[in-house]
Amino acid sequence: MDKKLQDKEKTGFSTFFSEINFDFALKNLAYLPRWIILFIDIAIIAFSTLLTYVLLKGLKLDYFQTTHIVIALLFLLAVNTIYFWFFRTYSGIIRHSSNIDAIKLLFSQSATFGTLLFLNFVFILLKIQKPYLTTGLIINLIFSFSFLFLYRMMVKYIFEKYFTEMSKTKKMKALIYGSDANAIAVANALSSESPGKFNLVGFVDKSNQNSSKRILGLPILKIRKTIPVLMRSMNIEALIFADNSLSKNDKSVIIEECIEYNFKVFTVPTISDWEDQKEITKSIKNIEIQDLLERKPIVLDTNSISSKLKGKCILVTGAAGSIGSEIVRQVLKFNPDTLIILDQAETPLHSLSLEIIGLKENVNIKNVIADVRNLESLEKIFKEYKPEVVYHAAAYKHVPMMEENPAQAIFTNVLGTKNLADLSHKYKVERFVMISTDKAVNPSSVMGASKRIAEMYVQSKHFKHKKLGSEHQTKFITTRFGNVLGSNGSVVPLFTKQIQEGGPITITHPEIIRYFMTIPEACQLVLEACSMGNGGEIFIFDMGKPVKIIDLARKMIRLAGFKPDTDIEIKIVGLRPGEKLYEELLNNTAKNLPTHHEKIMIAEEICDEFVVVNNAIQELIVVSNDSNGELIVAKMKNLVPEFKSLNSVFESLDIEVKDSYVYTK
Repeated sequence: MDKKLQDKEKTGFSTFFSEINFDFALKNLAYLPRWIILFIDIAIIAFSTLLTYVLLKGLKLDYFQTTHIVIALLFLLAVNTIYFWFFRTYSGIIRHSSNIDAIKLLFSQSATFGTLLFLNFVFILLKIQKPYLTTGLIINLIFSFSFLFLYRMMVKYIFEKYFTEMSKTKKMKALIYGSDANAIAVANALSSESPGKFNLVGFVDKSNQNSSKRILGLPILKIRKTIPVLMRSMNIEALIFADNSLSKNDKSVIIEECIEYNFKVFTVPTISDWEDQKEITKSIKNIEIQDLLERKPIVLDTNSISSKLKGKCILVTGAAGSIGSEIVRQVLKFNPDTLIILDQAETPLHSLSLEIIGLKENVNIKNVIADVRNLESLEKIFKEYKPEVVYHAAAYKHVPMMEENPAQAIFTNVLGTKNLADLSHKYKVERFVMISTDKAVNPSSVMGASKRIAEMYVQSKHFKHKKLGSEHQTKFITTRFGNVLGSNGSVVPLFTKQIQEGGPITITHPEIIRYFMTIPEACQLVLEACSMGNGGEIFIFDMGKPVKIIDLARKMIRLAGFKPDTDIEIKIVGLRPGEKLYEELLNNTAKNLPTHHEKIMIAEEICDEFVVVNNAIQELIVVSNDSNGELIVAKMKNLVPEFKSLNSVFESLDIEVKDSYVYTK
């Protein structure tokens, strides 16, 4: 440090020293002692009084009507000082002055005016010459308040413009889409934000009918061609969506046009979600890929769901996972008596427990670390808590990992499901809901085939007990859907990480497509399917339009402010073992039936008799204990004839499929 100072001294020590002191003084100017601020305020009052005196003197009038001018002046300053102290006008930090400070100043000056006016009135009653000209008091009030207020505003403006961190960086020129109360509230909040991030240029009205008007001094701009053309012509960098009357489709079109030309896009929630202006500025966020794929809100039959969950004991397996944790959050809204969150991963389960604790104080939360493959530990849980509804989300779901470890796919996805289904029937669980995947349809991977086998076991078990007329029949229900945005293993977190690292983004094939829905949307439909299910169904969800993964990657790159193939490379790495180009929601031989919910259908799948499925699964589990991959896959193909492995290690296996008795609902 000494050497650095010596070097500075050689090039001009005095300049260096003065710069340090100047910077120090500026940084601490807003935090001056209160007595200095009070002294400045009194000085402003003295200046305002002098100005009033001079102005009235020019009009041949005397502000001070008494011969004791010095006493009258000192009394005026003393009264001002008393009200400054009473209203604590000097206690705020000047550079953070707000409307509250202005109101305090107005009250103090009004009180001073009232006191001096009352003094005049008393002197008149006593038939003594009044000390102040009433007109002078009014003029002095105006001058004093104006100068005190302007002084604070000037200090605030100077600090915000020149000495805050944000003032050192260029503000983003932005348009606000919308011109209603919501848009005005957003503009007000952004204008008063300190430090500010946006430099608002104007508003955009979708109707194009108010282009001659102004809001908050800003013009309502007319869209002549498209939003990006308007933004480019005015060198605007960002668009802030504040019009909530805009349809999802129209909004998506505008967003995609903007990101196509690398404009930033931000969105804010509705005005009813805000508590104050700070909440508005905090809630402004970048448009994310979830917003582009978002569909119409799901309408749930909350009464039906509540009747199945309220006051009951609910078990969620795989609760620490992305799907399981969201099911936990959704279930909590329906006030169960007890919620058992089960997972074998300690740290994620602990994090979930910390998140939900206190959300519903009347719900007993039970954290259970257990492995669904261990029947004995699961039975202790069923025996102790006697769950009435089970959501089974625990599963291994990474396709390439299960290709390398097929035995683990059998133990977790098949044996784990079998254990839970058997215990659910034994302990008279009302509803058992299995979370499956579209990869179980015409499976091409070990993971997909293992989930299909689990589906078969759950479905055949239901039909077996229904056929036998079992008492306290558990309703076994399966839900099947595609990829969920943001889930563990989804491409979205992977792409986000790759973009943050500067690329490349890796895609297995340029033509690969997938269905997507958001995690909350998928879990809402799971709850709805649970409430409407009579048992034995495989519910499939409306996943919307399939998305080309390479298009998804390009959109994510643009949303991050980069150019695809220029700033961030997109690299094709080839299909992974077991991976399809596209996923299906229905088997080749299956039909789908509508339900009363437009987003939920029932797949009519062929189902083997329980004895056939159970025996085959028992053999599969025995084989899996030997960890012979080829033999495991051979047994899986025997059980699931439509399983066509896309793993070069397994696809050449010649399997003879035995005939089995087929039972259909």
